[in-house]
Amino acid sequence: MKVAKLLFSDGEWITERNDENLDYHKAQLILGYGARAIIEKSDFFLLLKKKFPNADIALSSSSGEIFSNEVHDNTIALTAIGFSRSQIKSTQIDIEDFQNSFDAGCALMQNLDKEDLKWVFVLSDGSKVNGSQLVEGINKIRPPHVLVSGGLAGDGDRFEKTSVGLNQTPKPNKIVAIGFYGDHLELSHSSCGGWESFGLERTVTQSYNNILYEIDHKNALDLYKKYLGKYAEELPGSALLFPLSIRSSEDDTHVVRTILSINEKNNMMIFAGDLPEGGKVRFMKANMDRLTDAASAAAKECLEINRNHSPKMAVIISCVGRKLVLGERISEEVEIVRDIFGPQTMISGFYSYGEISPLKPFDDCVLHNQTITITTLNETE
Repeated sequence: MKVAKLLFSDGEWITERNDENLDYHKAQLILGYGARAIIEKSDFFLLLKKKFPNADIALSSSSGEIFSNEVHDNTIALTAIGFSRSQIKSTQIDIEDFQNSFDAGCALMQNLDKEDLKWVFVLSDGSKVNGSQLVEGINKIRPPHVLVSGGLAGDGDRFEKTSVGLNQTPKPNKIVAIGFYGDHLELSHSSCGGWESFGLERTVTQSYNNILYEIDHKNALDLYKKYLGKYAEELPGSALLFPLSIRSSEDDTHVVRTILSINEKNNMMIFAGDLPEGGKVRFMKANMDRLTDAASAAAKECLEINRNHSPKMAVIISCVGRKLVLGERISEEVEIVRDIFGPQTMISGFYSYGEISPLKPFDDCVLHNQTITITTLNETE
């Protein structure tokens, strides 16, 4: 397995790392994340196709690009991969072809052969797709012990539209899955948040999918504004600083949900994932040190799962909410991961509108918000 990384900005390749002399004509897979203004240009896709003529090319718009130990904006971060003993198969669907995101998730997994399947990497539209329903559909078809991870495309902090593409110029509504096959693949994964809960645990009493109306039989938006205090005047932007944690039952682990928008007229809140009625929720707030500590914990968890080798490649998908909270300190969480893995690990990734990763090792995947997720990959000889 050989891995190379490239960074594109201002119409040219500004950084290239190809320590193993990967022949770009033999690269099997290109993963690229970047600014929608660049990634949606057909000229850019044609440039990639010329440079990597025989590779599957999967692209996603982002809210910031991770390249080595740095975070960039208005660039395209690319990873080129060539396997010696493993294979890939890629598929793309359009959310408009399905009644709902659950059906789309089922179809996505059905398009992939299951024999020798080890990992499915998902890049999904982040504006039109219900991420909670998507992962439920994926989990219904997912074979046991197959890792599923990935993320929802981003669009900076604009939340206007997102774009994804497989072997074509990225467009809205697309969902891409890449299946990785073979007994020589060595994988690990993790996800951590670092947000602090505060206030009482409350019950969702009226909701519809990702739309929240009532908590404890009180209007959720009014209650949320009460907790935000002075930050209520800055809604919806300030909502990224105060997500909700939710668990569906007493035995479930909490997951975090980001507020995408609010509707003052109808007094409701729209989240990046579902909040089922009966679910237990708590308000959360940012703690800078705990956010960066979460990055350290995630990287160490990956090494605990895979103790045989340092990762050859690591994909970080982190939430745009973390990026906005950490501000100028955002590179710290990437630098921490780099320090733990070491300089030999090729690190890339992006800031997303939702992260996909299991809570338990190689279990069902879950939609996360406000987390940092890491997936690592080696190919053994």
